[in-house]
Amino acid sequence: MISAPHSSPAVEKLHVSALTQAIHGADIFVLYQTPDMVYRWAENLPEIIAEKWFAGCRDSDFLSEKLSENMMDIKLRVLETGKMHTLEARFENSNNRIFWFKFSIDCHRDERGEIVGLLTTGVNITELRRREQVLKALLREVSHRSKNLLAIIQSVAGQTARYTDSLQTFLKKFQGRIQSLSHSQDLVTDSDWRGAHFRELFLSQTANYLGKEHRRFTIDGDDPYLFPGAALHIGLAFHELIINSLSYGALSKPDGVIHVTSRIEKDEGKPSQLCISWYEVFSPGHTLDNDRRACFGSAVLEKIVPVSVNGTASLEFTNDGVVYHLTLPDTYFDFYA
Repeated sequence: MISAPHSSPAVEKLHVSALTQAIHGADIFVLYQTPDMVYRWAENLPEIIAEKWFAGCRDSDFLSEKLSENMMDIKLRVLETGKMHTLEARFENSNNRIFWFKFSIDCHRDERGEIVGLLTTGVNITELRRREQVLKALLREVSHRSKNLLAIIQSVAGQTARYTDSLQTFLKKFQGRIQSLSHSQDLVTDSDWRGAHFRELFLSQTANYLGKEHRRFTIDGDDPYLFPGAALHIGLAFHELIINSLSYGALSKPDGVIHVTSRIEKDEGKPSQLCISWYEVFSPGHTLDNDRRACFGSAVLEKIVPVSVNGTASLEFTNDGVVYHLTLPDTYFDFYA
């Protein structure tokens, strides 16, 4: 490749022009000082710095007192050691908007290696800092959610152990309940931790158990958006009801059916409430004896779930089936029309 001699004024001018263009394109700015700390020129300064900077100024003329002192200390060190140093600084404009810049300060040397000036190169890292803040906030949220989930698991483990009389029974029930929490957690995570719709939550719990039996249940009423804690616990209640129905209830016989409803009650002058009902109708001649009723997961349905959503619950056994009601306040759900 043929190139013109470096001494050619035209080539030097083109070289400078290309560097200037590159600096602007990369959103980089440059400041130049003589060793006595007086600024001679600058290129591509951001507005928040350019509005106070002028040729012949010093750091104290356009930087805060603290930042000016830090800059002076670093630059004296650079002049003394000849080694580059970096500094990150925070700026705030008149509209209270925050900017962050990373400064790299280095010596400028002549052909003999003598220090003839200081070059300060700046890069806007505001967006990087914002992303770091968002990431930290997300990590804190993940930590908070994880602690809540672990507390739920701990509660489920304790209650499961309390109401089972063998290790094998405990493991079977506990594993099923953990799987239920996992399905609900998937919905919560997919929604960016906002929660899950009622119908979506119900279907996620039934998917792995009912298969073709979907024709034997109906669901109607309102479809509120359940917040994360409510979604996990209501999903657990559905899991319990489905497992019990398959083992002892309506779904354990050919003709049993289930009807699920949800409605939002809005009484004037009172907070809204979500009322969830599970109606289980047995096949003709199908009944539950006392031992079967005792196995129907009443600890989860009547204690763990309602307490966790600051609500109330009831589990009733009739001659024809099972009825479960759960009511929770509007602090645990929202309604999107």
